[in-house]
Amino acid sequence: MTDDRLRLAVIIGSVREGRFGATVSHWFAGEAERHGRFEVDVVDLAEYALPLVMPGPGGALDPQSGRNRRALAEHLGAADAFVIVTPEYNHSFPAALKNTVDWFREEWRAKPVGLVSYGGQSGGIRAAEQLRQIFPEMHATTVRAGLSFHNAWEAFGEDGEPEDLEGSAAAAKGVLAQLDWWGSALRDARASRPYPA
Repeated sequence: MTDDRLRLAVIIGSVREGRFGATVSHWFAGEAERHGRFEVDVVDLAEYALPLVMPGPGGALDPQSGRNRRALAEHLGAADAFVIVTPEYNHSFPAALKNTVDWFREEWRAKPVGLVSYGGQSGGIRAAEQLRQIFPEMHATTVRAGLSFHNAWEAFGEDGEPEDLEGSAAAAKGVLAQLDWWGSALRDARASRPYPA
């Protein structure tokens, strides 16, 4: 029997010291593992620093940045689907996350993206909505279902679990169900013929 699980990259979108994103990301990754249809890879952007200045045509990265880019490309390229876990900074998403999106093209192409946001009163919704405008340019599709944590620091207990565990788990299942559908359909499509980017 072959393992037909989808490879899901859960991306911690903040690199800020003291960030809350790791808590949200690891909880969601656990939900994805319990779902049963995903092989989960938690990708922490803090471990793959990429420069803001990109080399021009024929230019080269410094050795460490080159290693980080290749390692991150392996994680993103291997994924069949993504979940971006993002906070909201000044009504938008973090610069490090946008920088990561911009460094890659083929790795995002013809794959679905789920959005999980967190923040204060807004729950990071404005950051998520802006990401919905960006991923189509990368030839990726965001799924309709989403998940947001308002006043996230109060929404999770010390054990790393949401206070409203039942409601949060139900919302996560909605995101995962759509990622499963789109991820399976697009994986089959990519295997049958090249995507015309």
